[in-house]
Amino acid sequence: MARVKKQICRLLLDYFDKTYTNELGDRWHTVKEVLTTPGLWQYAVLLNNFQCNSEIEKHLRMNGYHQLSHENFFTYPETLKCYINRKPKKFPSQRHQPGKIKEYYILNASSLLPVLALDVKDGESVLDMCAAPGGKSVVLLQCASPGRLDCNEPDIHRSRWLKQTLESFVPLSHTNVISTSEMDGRLIGRLHANSYDKVLVDAPCSNDRSWLFSSGSVTERISQRKVLPVIQTELLRSAIHALSPGGSVVYSTCTLSKAENSDVISNILNSCRDVIPVDLSDMVSMLLNEFTFAADVPHGLLVLPDKGKAWGPMFVSKLTKL
Repeated sequence: MARVKKQICRLLLDYFDKTYTNELGDRWHTVKEVLTTPGLWQYAVLLNNFQCNSEIEKHLRMNGYHQLSHENFFTYPETLKCYINRKPKKFPSQRHQPGKIKEYYILNASSLLPVLALDVKDGESVLDMCAAPGGKSVVLLQCASPGRLDCNEPDIHRSRWLKQTLESFVPLSHTNVISTSEMDGRLIGRLHANSYDKVLVDAPCSNDRSWLFSSGSVTERISQRKVLPVIQTELLRSAIHALSPGGSVVYSTCTLSKAENSDVISNILNSCRDVIPVDLSDMVSMLLNEFTFAADVPHGLLVLPDKGKAWGPMFVSKLTKL
């Protein structure tokens, strides 16, 4: 059966043109071409170190994949093996089979960056506040062995997806430190104050890739864009309350929107006196060969989709609690 070609929502593209030409200038032309051309999209292959298979690595290399470069990148653990290809090909996914651990996970390579920025250490208590579909939790478990990993997802359907992902990638012998919940993330900080060493807030956002091909109401989408920064700020504030003093939170989105990215961090820094921003410029300089980053992004980094580096959008910001 032939695949149905994705159709671009022209009204939303017009809205993006106005917004992102203003925010990104000339860079928007290239970003727009990549976002609107699925044939240019690239996909990374994250190996599951719980189910190692040297034949998979050999097969990837034979098909033009190489391991994500991380020389001198001090927060990049040796246990994390992610393969990428300069060409926009997609390695076949593995089906979920109850009781069987998958060997690899297909993802956008920029999804690694929030987890790398979080820099989880063995034994730490970690909260993935908006965890579905579970990819970043999987990445986190490839990087370290947390003493406790709480994966939260308030949407019941997405929560099922999250649980299935964890079942597919984590053996039973390692699930004793993992829990799942379906709470409103905005309540977690009040109910579990000062409880975590690290918190990841991969916030619900106006996902530029999926929204451009959405069949939903454009008016409703644009209205959502006005509401989302309020929700994102509340989630991040809750995450800060959930942090132990000295702990760190990483905030990330998969949108280019300044209102949902840097402006959210600015709002937090202006209203929360117990956090300070962490400079991520070292991460940018270490990964320039593999990703294209926007220049002069306040309070974080922004991955821009580019030809041959079609990763993102991905905004990442890190704060430490005093």
